[in-house]
Formats: sequence, C-alpha cells, structure tokens
Amino acid sequence: MRRLSEELGPGLLRDIVLVCLAVGVVGVSYGAITVSEGLPVWTPSYFSLVVLAGASQFLFTGIVAAGGSPVAAVVAGLLVNARHLPFGFALADTVRGRPLLGGYLMIDESVAFALAQRDPRVRRVAYFTCGLLLMLCWNVGSLLGALAGTTITDTDALGLDAAFPAVLLALVLPSLRTAGTRRPALLGAAVALALTPFLPAGLPVLFALAGLVLARPGREPA
Repeated sequence: MRRLSEELGPGLLRDIVLVCLAVGVVGVSYGAITVSEGLPVWTPSYFSLVVLAGASQFLFTGIVAAGGSPVAAVVAGLLVNARHLPFGFALADTVRGRPLLGGYLMIDESVAFALAQRDPRVRRVAYFTCGLLLMLCWNVGSLLGALAGTTITDTDALGLDAAFPAVLLALVLPSLRTAGTRRPALLGAAVALALTPFLPAGLPVLFALAGLVLARPGREPA
C-alpha cells in the first residue's frame, strides 16, 4: 500500500479506493436485484466474474426478468459495451504487455482514472490498480447481494444504487471549476438526459461523448 501511495500519490489512491468501495455497494444492489427477480443465486457471481461490466449485467437481468430472450439481452449488453472500442484505442500503450488482463479490466472507472494522468507510468499503475480493486469489490458485493437477495423482498428500499453516483459526483465537482471542462461536461450531461427516455441503459452515456466537441486542443482554461 505504501508503494502504491508513493507511485500514485495519496489523493489519487484515496479517490480510487472510494470509487471502488462505492462500486462494491452497487454490486450488492445488483446481486440482490438479480436473485429477487428469480435468477439463480450463482448468476450474479458468475456474470460479475466473466463479464465484469455493471451496466451490461443490470441490463441483462432487466431484460430476462421482463421476459426477454437471453439472446436479446446479450446483444443489448454488447451495444452498451461498444464504448470499449475507443477506450481500447486510447489506452493501447497503457495495457501493452498485458493485453488480455488490460482488456478484462477495461471498465469505465479504470479508464477514467487512467486517462486523467499525464505521466505514462502513473497512468498504467492507476489503470491496473483501479481495475483489480474494482474487480474485487464488485465480485464481493455481488456475492453478498446475491446471498441477501434470498431474504430481501424489496431491494429498491435499500437505496444502494444511489451510493455510486453520489461518490462520482463528489469526485467530478472539483474538475468543473474551469470553463474548458465545464462546457463539454454540461453538454454531455444534457445529451445523456435527453436520450435517456429513448435508449437502453448505458447508451446515453456513450452519446454524451458529443460534449467533447467543445474541447479544443490548446485552449487555455478560464
């Protein structure tokens, strides 16, 4: 832990840990919801280990629970995860040497922390640290949620799904002090909100990347 703190800095390491813990809480919600919808207890842990993609896992559970076919659920999950293609291009150097592990850990949070680092070494350490810790927290949370889901009838009453957005908002707010970051972020948020009623879960966030059109290389922050 001390070595990680030296390489990443205490602030970055703290942020990574907080986000991963919040993801673990959401994992509890996922496990409980999946089991309460009638899927086998082993299902959340299996998908958390094999897929490791929260949005796709929630989407799969929702479609199957609503009577949709598993094939449709898988296709929807693939569409949601289409955003990983540009992620892979952006982080090709970061995962070089460990492409299989790097691809497996290519999660929104690990990508975000990595792309925020200028130094290539720090970027690599941040990426794999966040990815591995998030994998652990998500799988443990999913297992605990699955076990709890056998006894909890109303998973919505727990409000666990609110923990993750709250932590992300707390981490993002300091970055919105500059106009160069604030404008694309607000546009992206507006696009995502406008498309949310019409697209499957996860896709509005992908289209929110349209906010980047306001970012211009070399623009000085306000």
